[in-house]
Amino acid sequence: MSERLSTVQLGPQPGAVAELLKPITWFPPMWAFGCGVISAGVPVVDHWHLVVLGVLLAGPLVCGASQAVNDWFDREVDAINEPNRPIPSGRIPGQWGLGIAIFWSLLSALVAYSLGPVVFAAGLVGLALAWAYSAPPFRLKLNGWWGNAAVGACYEGLPWITGAAVMMGGAMPSVNILALAGLYSFGAHGIMTLNDFKSIEGDRRLGIRSLPASLGADRAARLACWVMAVPQLVVVGLLLWWSAIIAAALVGLSLVIQLALMARMVQRPRELAPWYNATGVTLYVLGMMVSAVALRDMVS
Repeated sequence: MSERLSTVQLGPQPGAVAELLKPITWFPPMWAFGCGVISAGVPVVDHWHLVVLGVLLAGPLVCGASQAVNDWFDREVDAINEPNRPIPSGRIPGQWGLGIAIFWSLLSALVAYSLGPVVFAAGLVGLALAWAYSAPPFRLKLNGWWGNAAVGACYEGLPWITGAAVMMGGAMPSVNILALAGLYSFGAHGIMTLNDFKSIEGDRRLGIRSLPASLGADRAARLACWVMAVPQLVVVGLLLWWSAIIAAALVGLSLVIQLALMARMVQRPRELAPWYNATGVTLYVLGMMVSAVALRDMVS
């Protein structure tokens, strides 16, 4: 009892804030930001300070803020399902969780502002989606269609655009860059659907309309495969149109392997969704970098 009172008086316990910001979730937006940096075709050597600042913005700041927001508005559910999380366990007591979410969002906006108007706009959109995903009245996470779209944009499209804009002095990226960022962002909707297979029963009990919970595992798995595959097929077509033959061949080969993996995954989606995340999704994100390099080569 005295330990809990001490925690309330002194604020969050050491390490609890870092756990709240969930560093394990930072990799996807940081990778997408790196794709944006490469795709701009601007030498990195003279822009390292901007790259580092942008990586911090995409991962620890905006993504970290989204995790803090999510944990705050899920604190009652986490008290039942994950009582050891920082907020329900009391390691982040009182209103500290909300305060961290607000502070981290404002800090993210400030850093985005320092990197130019396009980055600032992308950062604000990402933060708005992060709050809309978790906070009422929108709570986009309650609907698999809208929630997955918001996460896909925040994890892939917006960081890619941000990375390119940082390297281009804050200017709007080219149509080619915007096209690939949008396509891979769209495909990420399917990746988010696969992530929801682990909580089908819980989502149904809580009224969360994730796609696996509302459509059923088999239909949701097939939908996820289509949503991931079609944008990559369009990417292959665009790369061929742009005469990036080697890149088109590599992305096409990656897609063929993914299709073979998908064929196995849809047979037992509940069991094999995590396996596909470790195999097929890895090929997906590698294709992102191949496409980014192709864009770089077109500029240089």
